[in-house]
Amino acid sequence: MSRIRSFPVLLAIAIALAGTTDTGLSQQTTEPRIEFVMIGPGTFRMGCSMEDHDCFEAEEPAHTVRITKGFELGKYEVTQQQWQAAMGANPSSFSGDDRPVERVSWHEAQAFIQKMNERADGYRYRLPTEAEWEYAARAGATGPVAGPLVNDVAWYEDNAERKTHPVGQKKGNAWGLFDMQGNVYEWVEDWYGPYSSADLSDPSGPESGARKVLRGGAWYVAYRNIRLSARNMSDVGIHLDLVGFRIARERVR
Repeated sequence: MSRIRSFPVLLAIAIALAGTTDTGLSQQTTEPRIEFVMIGPGTFRMGCSMEDHDCFEAEEPAHTVRITKGFELGKYEVTQQQWQAAMGANPSSFSGDDRPVERVSWHEAQAFIQKMNERADGYRYRLPTEAEWEYAARAGATGPVAGPLVNDVAWYEDNAERKTHPVGQKKGNAWGLFDMQGNVYEWVEDWYGPYSSADLSDPSGPESGARKVLRGGAWYVAYRNIRLSARNMSDVGIHLDLVGFRIARERVR
């Protein structure tokens, strides 16, 4: 039996749960404090992991990717406290300062990033690219999970009790990043597109598209959707209680 299966349904089951909402984008009140982890340059195999029999077609072909420049990535998903500090309101369904913010569209994640960049603190803030995200999530892992047991590192359908959880309660990966698998899906910068078999350096996805990529899986989804190579996508304006984000930064030279 082939290990490649069709692409997952585009979060259709979540739309009925979440719908749309007023996310309350308003004036900045305080500066959110976000911890970052330095991710050094390196090379990895992006896409369907070796010996993984649960891969979707969208994860193929696996290909070699080189990340040529180091960057910093948020240690945790952006929390509701951090979002509210910058944006002045909390759009989330599952209330809790230390829980990840959710029901945030891709455009609204960009608005948060703009607030961060307005500080002019010597860094440029942004979403990670899809390649940077998987490189950081793998942290050297070549299998589908960045840890011995999936329950050690991820909140997902089998253990989340149909809700998000405060960030950082599960074990981190080898880089010291938490909740890269499960809890909430994370927006990345890239438009969704098929993979190439070519070796690539610092890929950033298609120049345009219809939907942005989501990575990492979430509290509501099954194991197949939280594997390190699993991909999903959604419209840039959608609000779902499955979807949040984490941010990257690099020094301005």
